[in-house]
Amino acid sequence: MTSSSKVVAIQMDPIQSIDINGDSSFALGLEAQRRGHDLFHYLPTALAFQDGRLTAQAHPLILRREPGNHFTFGAPEVIDLGSVDVVLMRQDPPFDMGYITATHLLEHIHPQTLVVNDPREVRNAPEKLFVTRWPELMPPTLITSDKAAIDAFREEHQDIIVKPLFGNGGAGVFHLKPGDENLNSLLEMFRASIGREPLMIQRYMPAVRAGDKRIILVDGKPVGAVNRVPAAGESRSNMHVGGRPEKCPLTPRDREICEAIGPTLKEKGLIFVGIDVIGDVLTEINVTSPTGIQEIDRFDNISIEEDIWDAIEGRL
Repeated sequence: MTSSSKVVAIQMDPIQSIDINGDSSFALGLEAQRRGHDLFHYLPTALAFQDGRLTAQAHPLILRREPGNHFTFGAPEVIDLGSVDVVLMRQDPPFDMGYITATHLLEHIHPQTLVVNDPREVRNAPEKLFVTRWPELMPPTLITSDKAAIDAFREEHQDIIVKPLFGNGGAGVFHLKPGDENLNSLLEMFRASIGREPLMIQRYMPAVRAGDKRIILVDGKPVGAVNRVPAAGESRSNMHVGGRPEKCPLTPRDREICEAIGPTLKEKGLIFVGIDVIGDVLTEINVTSPTGIQEIDRFDNISIEEDIWDAIEGRL
């Protein structure tokens, strides 16, 4: 370990099953390793807080870009997260009470240990709610549990999308065309599965057929984009449900959106953010565990993970 090297703990889901050609956490870990930093991996369930100390049972980690042989774990050890230099909070949503609790625990060590992204701001920025700070950039949107309000919104906009506020990966997203008779059944299903949580209802945007653009911002500045085109017969563009990544440039409208939200992201310590743009409107701001950097790297021959680590090291 050189004098400039750091200890980096990666809080993420099991590393055994990741797609090394698509996983952004893997790319970030490889770049940290290339810079000489020492890596640890631990699961969110390994966090423990006692007597003012936050610890985790973690494995020393070595990464390789070798399919089927992409990592080596050292013997597990309990590490004091207050003594490491950086924690990458990279577990996937859902944004449930377990996720929220992890942000509270990590607040005990941040910013003495730099947590990326800032855990307080992650907790305050659920992707489908944080975006509502910029209603002028969004499609017509309703957040409610009230059936009469949903009916009125549908009457006005006819073609709508209904989705849970705290879902991820396109799960639970429904497109209801005019005349579709399933709305009542759908609302009953949501009530049974998510209880009192409101739903998000938005006007359907036909532009999604041409793709849902993921734009990556580092320290509030756009660094690249990838278009995700939904499969035939599918209204969702998420790649794990068949969406196809395509190279795409940043348009003047994309840059306008990024200029509107970028200063707030930087101010809140949200170093690595992915936003979703359909047509000319902003639909989500992802701060929990954004993805897409490897696809953009390949299309644009860049290294977004280098940009992210430059921003992290600049804070250290």
